[in-house]
Amino acid sequence: MIADPPRLWLQPDGTPVSCVEKLRMLAENHAELAQVLQDAFDDAILMGVDEQAFRRILVELVNGLESPHRRPGG
Repeated sequence: MIADPPRLWLQPDGTPVSCVEKLRMLAENHAELAQVLQDAFDDAILMGVDEQAFRRILVELVNGLESPHRRPGG
């Protein structure tokens, strides 16, 4: 079961994002990412990868994401 997007998307100052276009884009990105992750997870399990090991790999992948605000020139 693919999770619904968050009801609130919070900005760094804690206030919710309120722009309708931004919310639409965030919801679309969430749905696309959820589907890609589910497909990759299904494939891994069907190929014999341990479920918990694959979940750890996904967590490591997320934890390795870099913020565009920390990149030089970003």
